[in-house]
Amino acid sequence: MLSEKLDLGKMKKSEREYTTTYGSRYFSESIPKYEMPEEGMPAKAAYQLINEELNLDGNPILNLASFVTTWMEPEADQLIMDSVGKNYVDNDEYPQTSKIQDRVVNMLARLFNAPHECKSMGTATIGSSEAVMLGLLAHKWTWRKRREKEGKSIDKPNIVMGADVHTVWEKFAKYFDVELKLIPLKDEVYTISVEDVAQEIDENTIAVGAVIGTTFTGQMDPIKEINDMLLEVKKSKGWDIPIHVDGASGGFVAPFIFPDLEWDFRLEQVKSINVSGHKYGLVYPGVGWVIFKDKSDLPDDLIFDINYLGGLMPNYSLNFSKGSNTIIAQYYNLIRLGKRVIQT
Repeated sequence: MLSEKLDLGKMKKSEREYTTTYGSRYFSESIPKYEMPEEGMPAKAAYQLINEELNLDGNPILNLASFVTTWMEPEADQLIMDSVGKNYVDNDEYPQTSKIQDRVVNMLARLFNAPHECKSMGTATIGSSEAVMLGLLAHKWTWRKRREKEGKSIDKPNIVMGADVHTVWEKFAKYFDVELKLIPLKDEVYTISVEDVAQEIDENTIAVGAVIGTTFTGQMDPIKEINDMLLEVKKSKGWDIPIHVDGASGGFVAPFIFPDLEWDFRLEQVKSINVSGHKYGLVYPGVGWVIFKDKSDLPDDLIFDINYLGGLMPNYSLNFSKGSNTIIAQYYNLIRLGKRVIQT
């Protein structure tokens, strides 16, 4: 009898308004865990059940360990909610969102000092992991096409990096069948050296991975020195080995505190950079970016032209569907903060 009285589905609207969420029968039964329930429940009850469970999670405001932004301004929150239902990949339906993404790509390319004569390209990603894989795939394809043109073998590609890289670099090597040449770290030395890289590269090296802001210590690999060494190798041996810079942790920091430090597109062999918008880019997770210095650094056959959402849409991603809201949030902070924050 009591359960019938508390069954919100059978109550009149006026009665439901005066029934507390905690007074419903849904709080006398175990929350569904393994199978969908036969019957649904009121929205307030479902919200409260899940909200109570989430209290067992940590507080993101107090989470200083995972490099992820935990707060944004109310105006950004509103823009996020306004665009949370937009699927970014549908360029025909949401063309302005696509244009905003392109603006962010251009802003980041200029922030990373891409020469103005270059036609920089890039894309938003779910995070730096996808961005790293997209950048390295482009370098693998470029290396393979060059080897095929020269009539040489393409069956032994390798990539050179230090053990200070993120796990995704090792994932790339395993997932995409590339030999991993991982330079071990030494006691009290947590970055790679030019000498280490020089010993590992060969004609099958698709790219050298360098980090600006390692996950462990925040240090930077000697990117300019590695670039200079690769230029000498290019001149003496003809090996045109690009650098992909992992700026997941430092890409939104170094340009502001070390503006004269040469680690980015000012260096000839730096062809691609990834950065995490959801770390020091001050945007909720998850959004990342991969930026190519020039259109020529991204092989055309890696870009898919898709027509089943309407018009012809170019797509370069591992993931297909993606929410628009983090892209909008990134753009908001870039124009809201600028290079020097104006307090309001």
